[in-house]
Amino acid sequence: MAGTTGVRLSDNPDEIHETPRRSIFRRGVAYATEAINGGVDFVNRKVSGTYIGRFFRLRGSGHSEEIRDANFCTEIRAGLITFSTMLYVLAANPAVIAMSGYECSCQGEDVGNPSCAQDYQTCIEELRRDMVTVTAAVSAMSCILFGLMTNMPVALAPGMGLNSYFAYQVIGVRGTGLLPWRSALTAVFLEGWIFIILALTGLRHWLVRIIPSTMKVAGVCGIGLFLALTGLTFNTGLGIITSGNVVPISLAACSNPDEHGQCSGVSAIASPKLWLGILGGGILPTVLMGFNNKYSIGIGVLFVTLMSIPRSTSVTFFPYDSAGQNKWDYFSSMVGVRKPRFDLGQLRFDFRQHQGNFIVALLTMLYVDMIDCTATLQGLARYSYRLQGADPDFPGSTIAYCTNAFCISMGALLGSSPVTAFVESGAGAQSGGRTGIAAIVTGLCFLASVFMAPFFSGIPPYATGPALILIGCLMLRQVHSINWNYAGDAIPSFVTIMFIPFSYSVAYGLIAGLFTYIAVNTVIWVISKLTGVEPHDYHLKQYWTINPAGRKPWVYRAYKKIMAKLQKNRGQATEEVAVQEFELMERHTSRPRSAVASASTMDDKHSRRAQSPDHLRSD
Repeated sequence: MAGTTGVRLSDNPDEIHETPRRSIFRRGVAYATEAINGGVDFVNRKVSGTYIGRFFRLRGSGHSEEIRDANFCTEIRAGLITFSTMLYVLAANPAVIAMSGYECSCQGEDVGNPSCAQDYQTCIEELRRDMVTVTAAVSAMSCILFGLMTNMPVALAPGMGLNSYFAYQVIGVRGTGLLPWRSALTAVFLEGWIFIILALTGLRHWLVRIIPSTMKVAGVCGIGLFLALTGLTFNTGLGIITSGNVVPISLAACSNPDEHGQCSGVSAIASPKLWLGILGGGILPTVLMGFNNKYSIGIGVLFVTLMSIPRSTSVTFFPYDSAGQNKWDYFSSMVGVRKPRFDLGQLRFDFRQHQGNFIVALLTMLYVDMIDCTATLQGLARYSYRLQGADPDFPGSTIAYCTNAFCISMGALLGSSPVTAFVESGAGAQSGGRTGIAAIVTGLCFLASVFMAPFFSGIPPYATGPALILIGCLMLRQVHSINWNYAGDAIPSFVTIMFIPFSYSVAYGLIAGLFTYIAVNTVIWVISKLTGVEPHDYHLKQYWTINPAGRKPWVYRAYKKIMAKLQKNRGQATEEVAVQEFELMERHTSRPRSAVASASTMDDKHSRRAQSPDHLRSD
């Protein structure tokens, strides 16, 4: 007979139906998985009961504020994932910083003297190798310190975007920027201490909130376009864009370019290295992004690097010449510790000759880093359930900002551009990272990378160029958050986005955008107040106030508390004076009755005698 499910049942009621036996392979996998899960649970329980578990508030640690979904092994995995998503920094940041030259110089370029140019390129390559070690060391220090101080799964490293401004505008390509490299590092050092002051006083939170949000988004988008342009240009990326003789820019990437990357008499876009970078560093990571692969950018950089290692190909990074042989000799060692040429005495506080440029560079880096780091930390805090409600200040925010600022100053001592929180930390948080253990694991991975500096120095610019373009794309996708419905918000935002890459300056782009915003909205406000006529889309403008929501700065709150205390003390003093006057009056009115009566009798007697007629007075 057949059951209701359509499966034929046996007519013999005594027959026992056995479930089909799994294969030996599946049973082995099941047993291995069960053993691994049991081992993971055992490790989690053991670590939770130690000082480490209580310090980082792991689940089961007994801490009064333990994090319910924080496990030790999960934190280890999250830290490894965060490092894998940030791996490109070890290649991209040194490539960007090396273009500034630092102490490398070739006076006047000595046109016609090939040895000068060759020596300069050798110095640039040495600088790039130094910056690999510096980037790894600064990232390791920052991640470990931030994890210990804040207990947040956030990784820090030299910021992409701000490092471009630092290298291309502040120092300038071959030192043609606003400041000498030592003065530029001094500006970074002072920026960190100013950050600490702003964080301790609460002004950092307040300054970020009073900047119009549409302008903050526009600044991020403009920096994204700036990164994309950097990834396209010669010597810093794919080399497909270079300066032109007739037009401002022109296509490049020919097989035989001149020293400026221009193609004279040969067709552009013909370099095999260009197409390797486009296909392996651009198309491949983009496809992986479509499948939500967290390591897409790192995979692209690694693929192009591996393809450029063989020396007999047209896409090699190690050609058979003196420069290529020098790079190959260092790269082939693979493992080694390189001591950078920077020391703690490299800062120069005597900037009287560049006082104006120093202030511009300092304020620009302060503005950009303040917005970037604050927004990133707030977003990651909300993502890891540290930030709830409308208040943008998450628990421990002051310590987090001060730690980030301290790492900025310490990084400057090692020769690094400003350090900031990386949004790639969200990959680790998405994988379960909830505590500072994840950040410490990421820092330990960066520390191990210090010993692999020769390998990372072999990553070519046509591998990092596509990475910069993809990062710029990720930054630009916030453009939909700009208020395009009102001209007073849309035009200044567009000026910021447009001017940052076209002027090749983050500082000038931000200044141009803020100037346009203030000028346009001030004129509209004055006309509206004088005539009573408002633009037809004025109701669509983004609300702005100098008194934003959220807690006021610590200085303001301390001032109000002190004034309230003084007012209370003044009120108490006034009340004490009133009580004393009342007690004194009571003492005067409480004299003996006889004395008061005799005095009153004598006064009445003299008064009556003075008023009586003369014939009634007695002699």
